[in-house]
Amino acid sequence: MAKRISLREFQESLVRRLAEARTGDRRTLLGLQAGNDNWLIDLADSGEILPVPPLSPVPLTRNWFSGVANVRGTLFGVIDLSAFHDGPPIAPAGHARLLLVGAKHGISSAVLVSRALGLRSRDDFEADDGEADPRPWVAQRLRDTQNRLWLKLDASKLLAHPGFLDAGLD
Repeated sequence: MAKRISLREFQESLVRRLAEARTGDRRTLLGLQAGNDNWLIDLADSGEILPVPPLSPVPLTRNWFSGVANVRGTLFGVIDLSAFHDGPPIAPAGHARLLLVGAKHGISSAVLVSRALGLRSRDDFEADDGEADPRPWVAQRLRDTQNRLWLKLDASKLLAHPGFLDAGLD
């Protein structure tokens, strides 16, 4: 039989958990590795992340278009985030993951990443003093406590960029 608690105990527990959530560590960024680059994306923009399902190749597409994935009956165009940035292609196996980044924006698009690196807090990073990144979907360049460079991904700008939308060969 389920344990019964009073309404007062439930309310006190709820207040305590809400207070802990306000003062606790806010991990609002998802860390990703794509080839040689480390990326951060806001959890609100990230969408679902899952092991890579079988990909169906699509002929006459650019080398960074990995194919089409069927995720619970919905087809997603899969873009290799590393190859899209002229990095090494990602093998869709092992630690590789598929981030359904377009689902929140009403676009059936996903990015293939080498691995998910877990949740991160904004407090773990400082702005990079180097040159600004010319790609409009790189919202910010950041450095972590080990001085590693991270690129903050603006998913809406990536999904709207003509170069990202043009997967067909010329």
